[in-house]
Amino acid sequence: MTRSPLLRALAGEALDTPPIWLMRQAGRYLPEYRAIRAKAGGFVDLCLSPELAAEVTLQPIRRYGFDAAILFSDILMVPWGLGRSLRFDEGRGPILEPIVERSEIPVFDPDSFHAALAPVYETVSRVRAGLGPETALIGFAGAPWTVASYMVEGGSSRDFATLKLWAYRDPEGFGVLMDTLVDATVGYLDRQIQAGAQVVKLFDSWAGAAPEVLFERGVVRPTAAIVQRLAALHPTIPVIGFARGAGAQTRAYGSATGVTALALDSGIPLAMACALQAERPVQGNLDPMALVAGGDALAMEVDRILEALAGGPFIFNLGHGIVPQTPPEHVAALVARVRG
Repeated sequence: MTRSPLLRALAGEALDTPPIWLMRQAGRYLPEYRAIRAKAGGFVDLCLSPELAAEVTLQPIRRYGFDAAILFSDILMVPWGLGRSLRFDEGRGPILEPIVERSEIPVFDPDSFHAALAPVYETVSRVRAGLGPETALIGFAGAPWTVASYMVEGGSSRDFATLKLWAYRDPEGFGVLMDTLVDATVGYLDRQIQAGAQVVKLFDSWAGAAPEVLFERGVVRPTAAIVQRLAALHPTIPVIGFARGAGAQTRAYGSATGVTALALDSGIPLAMACALQAERPVQGNLDPMALVAGGDALAMEVDRILEALAGGPFIFNLGHGIVPQTPPEHVAALVARVRG
């Protein structure tokens, strides 16, 4: 089997042309995605429809020829699999029934959890069957700190006050929630790998909201536990860690968690990215708004990133997900620039 450029980069190889994929590459900026989304009903329904979820996963591969497909799903499928209510309201985002005390922390029952999420694993299998050997398939999950923030706050939050107060006031109860999410996340990613995922990624989208002491307890320790347990189950599967907003703590995050590669947000200076790349492969970190702008601004930013990082193990990506107002032709221009 041909080894994909993404897997080669994750193994530490510096390629003449770095592999490229984009966070949220399947999404609302694509008209073909919007057509499927309109047909699917609710967003959770789309995530749990293997036929439709596989189709939207493959759409950007057909259009742009990215070096990797990433499973179309959502980080909140883990709490949904744990039996928590979940819906997505237009203009508000995800809404969950909040956990307000320790007794409400769900119990991880592998049988019911995997039964609930079986459609996601089927989606992985369908996508793998639809890809050539040169295109890697990425599975993913939300990291425990970020998933816990939604479960405790009941949705998105500006200050994460409820989660932080719980972690400070009841560290033992907070630890129970983290342990539950570690167990569920390991099980979830293990099944994705069994179904055909060749790489997995942990999205800690709100890592930057954790102050130093909670960063260690809420971000680093749970992620390290997941990485170690996955390595015991699947020693050859790379893990990409994305601690968005971690800033100066990013290097310690990489070292302490043992992730294979670091996905970098747009706030990481390229000089720092180069230093991080000396220790492990890096991925990133174009500002999504530069992609919206297009033209000379996009070309200059792409060239600046390539000049800094293309000499080492590197995967070109954004510093966060594609935003809905992105013109599809700008994505085509980006791919051509990286490969040209």
